[in-house]
Amino acid sequence: MSRHFIAAAAFVSFLTTPLFAEQRPVVVELYTSQGCSSCPPADEILSALKDRDDVIAIALHVDYWDYIGWKDPFGHPAHAERQRAFATTAGRRTIYTPEMVVNGQTDIVGAKPMALSKAIAEHAAKPQTIALDVVRDGETLRINALSKVDGGGPVEVHLLRITPEQTTEITRGENRGKSIAYTHIAHDWQIIGSWDGKSEFEMSVPVSGDDPAVVILQSPNAGPIMAAAQVD
Repeated sequence: MSRHFIAAAAFVSFLTTPLFAEQRPVVVELYTSQGCSSCPPADEILSALKDRDDVIAIALHVDYWDYIGWKDPFGHPAHAERQRAFATTAGRRTIYTPEMVVNGQTDIVGAKPMALSKAIAEHAAKPQTIALDVVRDGETLRINALSKVDGGGPVEVHLLRITPEQTTEITRGENRGKSIAYTHIAHDWQIIGSWDGKSEFEMSVPVSGDDPAVVILQSPNAGPIMAAAQVD
């Protein structure tokens, strides 16, 4: 058993307790791959966040490890593109798995639950600059946002869906022989609109299926995430 797995198991209960339950949700993105032998402990840490209302956990499976023997069925090139955009904004030249990005600003290398808990707490304590309300009415998603500060800047409106959990039997690659339950699996990520960040924003978009929907308001060019909401 690796020391990373032991550390993850030791602190996983620490992550399950909300620290700032009444603040806006903090977005935790995990860049992971079924072809990465170091990723299962990080996948487990992300799974431990499932009962927290103050966190929106998102697993973005990348495809750049597919060549070593196992094609990740949840992988998508767009996920790696988003990870590269974060790296460019932060001045980094490389991308890797596992990596967690908190609210588009704080990156955490590997499976480090204490570092993740600290980052979540720090972002939750920051002042809320945008009030976001998302409601699902049948097959329609209604999005309303209002800036709480003067002089807001441009905002991208992102929409994605989340598969809550799915188990994969991995028969090749670095994790061959393992059956792993993955959670918070991102799919159908798209930018559905833009907003000046000043006037009130209203938008309705069609949705179908049972997977939860996540709306993220983010500064352009892989900037900070300013608000997010998840609806079932």
